[in-house]
Amino acid sequence: MTQELILASTSPRRKELLEQVNIPFSIRKQDVDESHIHLGNPAKTVEQLAILKGKQTEITRPNEVILSADTVVAFNGNIFGKPKNDEDAFTMLTSLGGNVHEVYTGVMIRSHQHEISFVEKTLVEFWPLTEQEITQYIQSKEPFDKAGAYGIQGKGAALVKSLTGDYYTVMGLPISRVIRELKQFDIYPAS
Repeated sequence: MTQELILASTSPRRKELLEQVNIPFSIRKQDVDESHIHLGNPAKTVEQLAILKGKQTEITRPNEVILSADTVVAFNGNIFGKPKNDEDAFTMLTSLGGNVHEVYTGVMIRSHQHEISFVEKTLVEFWPLTEQEITQYIQSKEPFDKAGAYGIQGKGAALVKSLTGDYYTVMGLPISRVIRELKQFDIYPAS
């Protein structure tokens, strides 16, 4: 029986990355209450969020494999999630400007027989940002569905001076590691 990958996320970026590497999948949206996950250590937090999403997504057939993920931005011990409004986005981007921050993506993969979880970390350095640059970027509306108030794959690329680690971790799914881990579940890119 062929294994069927279920992406437990409606993130357009995660969908795009799986399509890019030609892994067949379907999407199953889940509603998860993240309020009881205590924001502390960013790596542990993001892994717990990915596990929560993965376990909340029901396996409905024996051949299904669930893939869930979550991404957070951390700077000076603070976790930056998705901004609530313009002011929140401005505060985050002002803090990140001219500094190095961490991006963590937690991943969980599970089937009826097996489950794994892991976290990947990438360091991102922003250029120093002027108030005008931040305001213009916020006006683009791009920051609002992204951890840390920026999207590296969009207009936010102009904010990034350098990165150390996996670019795709910053996008929301460390696709190279995911491909390797999916092999344990007999899921491979289509030829």
